[in-house]
Amino acid sequence: MDQFPQFFSAWRTIRFGSREVVDALVLPDHRTASKDLATFLGGWQGAHYWANRRAGRLVLVRALERDAPIGWWRHIILFALTLLFSLAAGAALAGVYYPIDYPGFLIGFGKELYEFFTGLIRGDWRTILVGWAFAVPSLGILLVHELGHYVVGRRYAIDVTPPYFIPVPPTVSPIGSFGAFIRARSPVIDRQQLADVGAAGPLAGFVVAVVVLIWGYLTSERVPWEPGLTKSYVMFSGQILSVGDSLLTHYLREWLIPGSSAVHLSLPAFAGWVGCFLTGLNLLPLSQLDGGHVAYGFLGRRQGLLAGLTVIALLYLAQFSFNWYIWVGMAFLIGGGRLTHPPVVIPDRPVSGQRAWVGIACLLVFAITFVPIPFGQ
Repeated sequence: MDQFPQFFSAWRTIRFGSREVVDALVLPDHRTASKDLATFLGGWQGAHYWANRRAGRLVLVRALERDAPIGWWRHIILFALTLLFSLAAGAALAGVYYPIDYPGFLIGFGKELYEFFTGLIRGDWRTILVGWAFAVPSLGILLVHELGHYVVGRRYAIDVTPPYFIPVPPTVSPIGSFGAFIRARSPVIDRQQLADVGAAGPLAGFVVAVVVLIWGYLTSERVPWEPGLTKSYVMFSGQILSVGDSLLTHYLREWLIPGSSAVHLSLPAFAGWVGCFLTGLNLLPLSQLDGGHVAYGFLGRRQGLLAGLTVIALLYLAQFSFNWYIWVGMAFLIGGGRLTHPPVVIPDRPVSGQRAWVGIACLLVFAITFVPIPFGQ
């Protein structure tokens, strides 16, 4: 800190948990292209970012102690289980694997797990490998999404964990998982950190999902109309699962597979559809969803009003798709019983105007990936 007077006219140092945060006012001579300031910041052992470059407000963050070690074995085991269940889901979508769904919540679930793992030992592992064309791209989208959060979190010197994957047997979920999450073990200091970390996941995952969706549509095919078919569908364990459209899936499908009949989605096409659908779902401005992080980052306390309006809209859509009741309930659970976002350490510091493109990008991605009626009735 001996060099601070050379670059800053004033500064304030505060400790939040294991992090030290410096709010600095940069001298006018160093607010534009300053090689000396760039050299100083390059040697800073932590993160730095402009809170308001025009006003010369610079924020520096560094760790005061070593971060706790990461229990890598937990992450590896959860990922391996998610991969197995996703392969099984892909094999069920390909029509070569038929998981048994036993009645009963706990007993039935236990039987399903027992049958799955004993089946693998008996040789089912060869069968489920057919599902790679779904499992690899779907987990790739999910992994890139979570790494987006992770990389930007580390960029802001937040102590974030690698992704925790949530494996689910294909009898419970046709995608083999309930997603993944990372955990912040040090405070999120301000709304700019929150908005950038929250947006990084869906924006990064969206890019991969679009590539997978294009690949998938190019390997899908139109089929003659039959009763009960919608524009897009998959077969899961021999049963038709109709899927709805977002603006993106509708126009990409009609462009890449022109025609008027239904489309039987290939495994990568369904992986891309799931990736885009979950992106739109995650960008809802509710509680601790990614959209809630971004909305609170840019709107502050006004995020609560937006969340309330969003719930009203989703309850209206629930008349056409019962799933929205479930997802609104899950948003409540994720948010600890609330739809408003909890405050960050310094809630009065707004997002820098130079980061406005982050909010605009999230809004656009949400608009083209949101599926009003996800599944056929």
